[in-house]
Amino acid sequence: MKRLFFVLAVGLALVAHGQVAVVTSNERVPGIDEPGFYPQLSQDGRRLVYSSGEAQGLRLYDFDSHRSTTISDGNGAGLGAKFGPDGNVYYVTQALGDGNLVYRTGHCYNVAQHTSQVVLEAQHGAVRAVAGRGGVAIRGSKRSYASSRNMGTSVYTEGSKVYITTAGKTVAYSPVESWAGYIWPSLSPDGKKVAFVAAEKGVVVIDLTGRVLAMLGKYQMPAWYNNDYIVAQNAHDDGHQFTSSQIMLLKADGTCKQALTASTSMTMQPASAAGRIVYTTIDGLLYEMTIAINPQNSASR
Repeated sequence: MKRLFFVLAVGLALVAHGQVAVVTSNERVPGIDEPGFYPQLSQDGRRLVYSSGEAQGLRLYDFDSHRSTTISDGNGAGLGAKFGPDGNVYYVTQALGDGNLVYRTGHCYNVAQHTSQVVLEAQHGAVRAVAGRGGVAIRGSKRSYASSRNMGTSVYTEGSKVYITTAGKTVAYSPVESWAGYIWPSLSPDGKKVAFVAAEKGVVVIDLTGRVLAMLGKYQMPAWYNNDYIVAQNAHDDGHQFTSSQIMLLKADGTCKQALTASTSMTMQPASAAGRIVYTTIDGLLYEMTIAINPQNSASR
């Protein structure tokens, strides 16, 4: 009780001094004792997938039951897994084939039935899951799969191009120069804006026509908190290992920002949905955070 009172008191003081948001809770995700990395939340925020190793198996966690289920022990399954609008989990595994070539296979895990099936047979080359507002595609260099005939608005990146699909038409944009390419694209919850990272420039926010709306700074792994705010990782290294890492809250128009964790906390890889923020630490400790946005900073949209 004393700790709760202290957190609330500090939060009220921050709002009084014009801070962007108050951290109202910040606790270990209950029931997960193993290391977890690359967390992703379902659209309703009730479920979480994470890698049970740096690049190995994929686990599903339920916030109601506080229980985890193994989806796959396949190599790479925990990297880039996506929840679809249908609530199922789409993921890619990889394995060595003839000639030591890497082959990647697309899968769908049915959450209600607790079963996985192959939806895209193994192929050599890049294969990735791309979430749209109407479904999930698993894109391969030779063959692809879509969970729905109407994927709705979706976004992905290749090289220094961001590909935005609207009304069944895909257009490539290069809104900022970046010789090392674009990564970590995501749609705002209302599907009207895109955030991604341009390697030398940091987080970029654009509209669906590729017009730059804001440059938010050199942060990594941006995830939309709502239509107006983004959570991101602020990590630094010495070329060999991380020297600091923290979770940041960034206003999508670039007008304000706030650290949600200390730079010494070594916190990273944020995910967000339905008012819930999940992140991990360098040691794989998964945390759940909730915040309250200062009304003075809320957008009137």
